[in-house]
Order: sequence, then structure tokens, then C-alpha cells
Amino acid sequence: MASKNTECPFCTLADESFVLKSETAFAIRDGYPVSPGHTLVIPRQHVATLFELPRHEQLALWDLVERVRDRLVAEHQPAGFNIGLNDGLAAGQTVPHVHIHVIPRYDGDVPDPRGGVRWVIPDKAAYWK
Repeated sequence: MASKNTECPFCTLADESFVLKSETAFAIRDGYPVSPGHTLVIPRQHVATLFELPRHEQLALWDLVERVRDRLVAEHQPAGFNIGLNDGLAAGQTVPHVHIHVIPRYDGDVPDPRGGVRWVIPDKAAYWK
């Protein structure tokens, strides 16, 4: 049985809010999306970091990420994706329950998308300059 935390916003979600699910994880639309279709993939077990999960549950998360991506391609036809997670407070993690962001990207959504996730540290993002 997966551990739960009654104070965690992800542990208290109803199944009706899931857009996809598996035995060990579920996916929901992000409450504060940065693009249309922005989805979170979340393990059912309450852990702060991906590396606290058993290997088979880590792999199951990535399987669900793939299913989410496939669905978003069919529903929204994005031109690309940013896929990642914030691991720890210093990395910007605000909910202490690991979750993977699947963020569809669209042509023209930013003036220059080069560097992608490198923009978490803006002064080092444009390495080509």
C-alpha cells in the first residue's frame, strides 16, 4: 500500500481529477499551467524525491510520462516538450511530493526557446552567445 500524507495536496486528490493513471502513479493537469496541456505525473506513494522510490516505481512514472506525452500530442499537437522535475528546495520544488512536469511547447510561445530548461539559471542559459 502506498504511503499517503493527509496534508499533501497530491495525496488527497480524488480519482476524478486524474487524466491518466496506473497502479503506482497518476497524472493531473497542472493547477498553474505554463502552457495548454501542462500535466503532472505523480507517484501514489508520498515521497519527496524521485530517488526515494523503488526502481520499478521510478520506471512506472516514466511509462506514464510517455502515455501523457502521447495523449498531449493527440489532443494539442505541440511542437515539442519540456519534461522535468524540481528535486529539492534549492531546485524550486514547492510541493514535497515528487512530480514530473510534462509541458507542451508551441511554435512562438517564447521568442527564442533555445536553451530550454537551462533558463532556470538565466545568466548561464544562452551558452551560445
